[in-house]
Amino acid sequence: MIVRHPPLLDAIRDAAVPLDGDDRDYDPLLRMVGERPFVLLGEASHGTHEFYAMREEITRRLIGELGFDAVAVEADWPDAYRLNRHVRGVGDASIDEAFGDFRRFPTWMWRNHAVRGFIQWLRARNAGLPAAARAGFYGLDLYSLYRSADAVIDYLEAVDPDQAMLARRLYVALDHVREPQTYGFEAATGLRPPCRDAAAALLVELLRKAPAYLAEDGPAARDEQFFAERNAHVVLHAEQYYRAMFGGRSNTWNLRDAHMVDTLFALRRHLRAQGRQGRIVVWAHNSHLGDARATQMGERGEWNVGQLLREQAGAAQALLVGFTTYTGHVTAAHDWDAPAERRWVRPAHKDSCEHLLYTSGLDRFFLPLSGTLAEGLTAPLLERAIGVVYRPETELASHYFSASLSRQFDALFHLDETSAVEPLDITEHWTRHEPPDTYPSGL
Repeated sequence: MIVRHPPLLDAIRDAAVPLDGDDRDYDPLLRMVGERPFVLLGEASHGTHEFYAMREEITRRLIGELGFDAVAVEADWPDAYRLNRHVRGVGDASIDEAFGDFRRFPTWMWRNHAVRGFIQWLRARNAGLPAAARAGFYGLDLYSLYRSADAVIDYLEAVDPDQAMLARRLYVALDHVREPQTYGFEAATGLRPPCRDAAAALLVELLRKAPAYLAEDGPAARDEQFFAERNAHVVLHAEQYYRAMFGGRSNTWNLRDAHMVDTLFALRRHLRAQGRQGRIVVWAHNSHLGDARATQMGERGEWNVGQLLREQAGAAQALLVGFTTYTGHVTAAHDWDAPAERRWVRPAHKDSCEHLLYTSGLDRFFLPLSGTLAEGLTAPLLERAIGVVYRPETELASHYFSASLSRQFDALFHLDETSAVEPLDITEHWTRHEPPDTYPSGL
């Protein structure tokens, strides 16, 4: 058992920085950031309040003290861009209206009170700055096949009606179903012609005509042109993704994470072209942001955002930070597309990194993964990952994978006990609190 290695526990205790609940908790992390343009802040689940709250506090300091320009999150591009317009003071949408496009399961992942508080803070901070200095909020994901196609057409309607008509014709293969997985199945099995070539052709035309659109509409149109351009990329990559779900040749995980990295680099170029530093904070699951080469994922031939950034930008350009918990509660569903519940997170497996960190006796701490400690944490351990579905009855098979912690992350935050993030949309399923097995004795 892991507890038989007291020297490793001593090394953890020596390197750990206890969290006292104030801003100084994050000073060691900010010192590690240096000049890096990318800071990746993970999460061991999509439904833990503390992970959202801590990422918010860290990001406030990265924006306010180190000049970071943007937050990029594991959310669909058009959904998050509505929040981006809100925080940058574009349009008159209320904050509730700005959250209105997050309708796809799991809604609580971004429609929660922790994110709402951050959006309020970012809008208030931006309000006192010139437009060119305002930080933005962007999505990285590719599930929005139809909404992104609609957004491309809407943009072209305003700047080039003739091209909008062409877009409708090129996207015609997407018509009739309006359900991405149905499209993917029918295109992969030959029941409908694929939209691949048409989507690529439209993107090429949009890029070719971009200078003319900008010359006609002026510098203020750059953000909207970029929004449309990235939506056209989403259509191209999402079409491939949904076909691949039924084609059996491509790894859909790899397609998705490659798209996220492509979006990050495009966003950095866009920001730098406007005279910004192009420094971006990324919020996503640990499984996307830790280096996949250090995990069981890599053994299966899967890559992820953390790995691709280290490879393509350079290891010194991205700081990879994980978040772990030993037990507590989480907002998650029991099945896909099921209601959100406030569920008890079982204590971590005895052979996991979470259990090892728990046995340090430090409760809550920041841990830089360097020096002799990094050497001690090179050996693979189990690591828990809870997405939007939590199935404790099959937890070992459903939620654990093997990982070398010090090769996966540059640093991590560990919390012994955490709580469930509160959705904006409270239902009776979430109100019913799942108690630990020992309730009410607490033994």
